[in-house]
Amino acid sequence: MRAAAVLFVLLTLAGCGTVRVDPPTPQGEAVAACDKLAGLLPETLDGDERGTSTPESPYVGVWGEGAIALRCGVGRPVRMAPTDQLQEIGGVGWFADPERPTLFTAVTDTAYVEVTVGGEHVAAEVLTDLSKPIAQMSPR
Repeated sequence: MRAAAVLFVLLTLAGCGTVRVDPPTPQGEAVAACDKLAGLLPETLDGDERGTSTPESPYVGVWGEGAIALRCGVGRPVRMAPTDQLQEIGGVGWFADPERPTLFTAVTDTAYVEVTVGGEHVAAEVLTDLSKPIAQMSPR
């Protein structure tokens, strides 16, 4: 589905600082894992304060004016092949989308967590900071 290729719609709404992010709909055990992750996410990430998104969703996190956005409970990345090597950061395997250099997906036993890193941010630093809470999100 083409909509899956357009995973984020990030628009800063005039005057209110709210970022538009299409929220995912986690299924099965991903629901509990993503609920847990929501409480573990940092208030500050790579110098940016946590912001708000619209529509509001416990499965979305944004920092700054949307330069960093997280969606928990997304589907498996379309471009991820079974033979792709994941980059391990802090015990979490990350898939880097070869066609979208700002898009990374954490691959866990319970849920896929998609992170977009844009602006002046260094992806490795952001992924390192997010790996700790993502590693802790398994409800087991």
